[in-house]
This record gives sequence, C-alpha cells and structure tokens, in this order.
Amino acid sequence: MRYALGIDAGGTQTRWALLDSSGEIAAEGEVRGFSATQVRGADRSCVVDILGELARGVLAAGRPGRVHAGLTGFGGNGDELRALIAAPLELDPAAVTVGSDIETMYLDLFAPGKGYVIYAGTGSVAAFMDEEGQLHRVGGRGVTVDDAGSGFWIGRAALRSVWRAEEENPGSSRDSALAAELFALVGGSDWSDTRRYVYEGTRGDVGRLALAVARAADRDEAAREILRMSGRELARLARIMTARFGPRPVAVAGRAAALHPLIFETMRSLLPDASLELRELRGHRAAAHLALRAFAGQDAG
Repeated sequence: MRYALGIDAGGTQTRWALLDSSGEIAAEGEVRGFSATQVRGADRSCVVDILGELARGVLAAGRPGRVHAGLTGFGGNGDELRALIAAPLELDPAAVTVGSDIETMYLDLFAPGKGYVIYAGTGSVAAFMDEEGQLHRVGGRGVTVDDAGSGFWIGRAALRSVWRAEEENPGSSRDSALAAELFALVGGSDWSDTRRYVYEGTRGDVGRLALAVARAADRDEAAREILRMSGRELARLARIMTARFGPRPVAVAGRAAALHPLIFETMRSLLPDASLELRELRGHRAAAHLALRAFAGQDAG
C-alpha cells in the first residue's frame, strides 16, 4: 500500500492526513502549530521538534511516499523546508512539495475561479484563485501589520480592553467576565502574568485567547463588541474581493471565524447580497490529495 501525506501548518496547530492509494483516509492527527518563518530564526529547534512529533504519529499508521505541506508564512525557502519535513519521515526531500497554506486552503473549498475564501485562524486573509491558477490575496500581512479579525487580533483586542479599563477604573477587572476568562488562560490577574504569557509565548498563544472572548460573550458587552468588530473586519475583506473580481460565493472558514455566531452574523448583516456560507476547513486533506496527485504524475512519467 502506498501512502500520501498532507500537512497544513498554522500558527495555532498543524494538522496532517495520510491517504492510501485509493484516496481513503488511513489516519489523521494534529500537533503544535508553526510557521515557515520560524525555520530561519531562534525557533528552528522548535520546528524540528514539532516535525519529529508529527512524523512519529504518521509512521505509526504508515510510511508515506509523497508529501505536500501547506505552510503559513511560506515565502520561498522551499529547499530548507523540504529537507526539514523529509528528515524525520526518512524520505528524500525530492518526495516533498511545499507551498502556501492559503493556496491549499482555497483548493479545499473551491475549484479555481469559483469563489472567495475568507479565512480567520490565528491570522486572517482573503483568497481567490482565478481560472488560470493565479492566487490573489487581500490581507494576510501578519499579526504585526494587520490580520484584522483573526484570533490573534481578537485576543490582543481583549487584553487591551481589559487593561485599559483597569487603568481607568482600578479594580474593574474583578467584575469583568472577559477579564476572568482571559486571566484563567494567562495564569493570573497580575500584569506580570499577562506580560509573561504574551511576550514569552507565541502568536498562537495570543490567538488562543480568542477562546476566552467567546466564552465571555454571553455575559460581557466588551467581549461581544470585539466579536462584532472581528466580523466587520472579515466582511471588509469580502467586499474588497468582490469589488476587484466581481460577485462570487464566499466561504468563511477557520477556527476564529467559527468562534461565536456574532462574527458570522455581523458579516451577513454587512454583506446582504453575498452568497455567504460558513465552511469547515480541511486543508490537511486537500494537501494529502495534492501529494496523491504527485504519485499519479510520477506513474505517468
């Protein structure tokens, strides 16, 4: 039996799927998230550890012959990434292809030219692949520059809201459902706890704070407004795509987009004429199918 492996690496989690030669899922799983930008930085050893953990899970189910990885932050350092992915799987790097997670995500939800994807996970981006296969993007400039509406953006906005309120009215956090949920995740209510969590953690750690905002939303107006603001920012991405390329169906995907109904409801209210649908994203499976196609091309050659 030949197997093809697909990897979808994001800031919060990395998912993988192993397909057999008939296209059926043999196994799938998830490990910690990472970005392609970490490969050449101080976090390289962390990426190696994550890929080793992933490989152990994959090899317990079967040995892949081809791999395709869609990676957030991918910017062309393909040779280095192929080697890192291949090593723990005991593969020749030539058996590995790599690309943008955005392209893989789009092909999971639409055929080229058929729609727009608005994605909100740790980061956010809008994607459209035209009939010629060219990928067009709006947003997706990273959490330092933008990524508005994303999980990171929601978590950062929540921390800002709580700490500004505390500055203006000392002690206010004791009566805030949003603050209580955030402090439970960061490990304490002192500023030093927040500082340690944010500045010694990863962007995925900040993105996970969006879960606290969703949990507080039924009890806290500040949390609800942050979620509505997220919906407004994601709707903006859809409007820009429509203005540039014309009306098409819009798929809204990603863990942050599905955090709370307020996000999608806000988008729908601002895009009344759009065909809008909340979709489950399975980029790891789409990546595995791309790897399986590489097998087919190899056989044809």
